[in-house]
Amino acid sequence: MKKVLEVRNLKTHFFTDKGVVKAVDGVNFDLYEGKTLGIVGESGCGKSITSMSILKLIDKNGNIVDGSIMYGDKDIVKLPVEEMRKIRGNEISMIFQEPMTSLNPVFRIGDQIIESIKLHQDLSKQEAHDKAVNMLKLVGIPRAERVVYDYPHQLSGGMRQRAMIAMALACDPKVLIADEPTTALDVTIQAQILSLMNDLKEKTNTAIMLITHDLGVVAQMADDVIVMYSGKVVESAEVKELYGNPKHPYTQGLLDSIPDLKSEKKRLNSIEGVVPNPMELPKGCYFAPRCKFAMDKCWQEEPGVYFIDKEKNGETHQVKCFLYEDK
Repeated sequence: MKKVLEVRNLKTHFFTDKGVVKAVDGVNFDLYEGKTLGIVGESGCGKSITSMSILKLIDKNGNIVDGSIMYGDKDIVKLPVEEMRKIRGNEISMIFQEPMTSLNPVFRIGDQIIESIKLHQDLSKQEAHDKAVNMLKLVGIPRAERVVYDYPHQLSGGMRQRAMIAMALACDPKVLIADEPTTALDVTIQAQILSLMNDLKEKTNTAIMLITHDLGVVAQMADDVIVMYSGKVVESAEVKELYGNPKHPYTQGLLDSIPDLKSEKKRLNSIEGVVPNPMELPKGCYFAPRCKFAMDKCWQEEPGVYFIDKEKNGETHQVKCFLYEDK
């Protein structure tokens, strides 16, 4: 398996009048060709900022203060703006959460895809137009020859999302980042979009980074999973291992909160408490205030990263919790 992205000790902080927000605080993971990495966690845990850091689309008051993002032999963190523009939208593309905020409402769908193609590929206007039509067909849009002349408001939510995927894939990216790609869609269209992404991964061998809070989607799509909490990775494993043998109390809480159709319980399980204020983070383990297994040292020290069943899993199953310190 070829590694296409290697993220090490990534720290992205935002500097405000009230203090420093450590949105991403020491994140590590690898992304492999033809594989899907799921990133899960509650809102505000740093999932989207991690993806924006890879694309270097951080707001002006934010900054990558430490770490590296290796794409081949290039460290994205150190790349100048012009070099990054050649990669962004070309070799690394993104499907955003809400297509109506990502597609320009005053330009036709085809023109927006053509602009992306012409920016990165040496094609004539007619060749770019033909490729835009073919991309719309590839993502399952009927009457693509007509839709290419439509404006975003003339398409349904599912069609707009397909158009976004067509735009993201137009330049044959090696890495596709999908940030909550199905949140605004009904379940039927959601299933179609996920099936489409899987098919495209099989055909193009693209590496996919799937950011979501939907654990059902992760089970269906991902090969590997990392669980984030308050800007840190608290557990990572292959998808079957994580779902069958969750170790971190937060991961266990997330999985327990999934509705079980066979259960006679009327109330859903939940994780007590709330995510800590990023400018008032507790000392020690950030999950300690919500953890029923918290020990004295959890309130004083940050846990290290420990391997689970190393003989069976190698170093693929990692957990950041003192419960596994001596195992």
